Amino acid sequence: MTQGQVMEILRDALFTTFKLSAPLLIGSLAVGLIISVIQAATQIHEQTLTFVPKLITIGLLLLFIGPWIMTQMGEFVERLLTYMVSI
Repeated sequence: MTQGQVMEILRDALFTTFKLSAPLLIGSLAVGLIISVIQAATQIHEQTLTFVPKLITIGLLLLFIGPWIMTQMGEFVERLLTYMVSI
């Protein structure tokens, strides 16, 4: 296995990780920003206030995009196994 092959596998793994985690992170970031604006406007600075909406958001996102995540992970594993067989 050459260094180029290792770097290609690593690049594919990192790209897949970023692609799958981006919707969850963006959703959590958006909810956190909205809650922060509400907290700043109402002068309520409770740390636990942001936890529940973020948890609900991530749960709903996983419910809706979970099949897509599983499909992408399955395709990545297939590519990885194909690559391993060719080596």
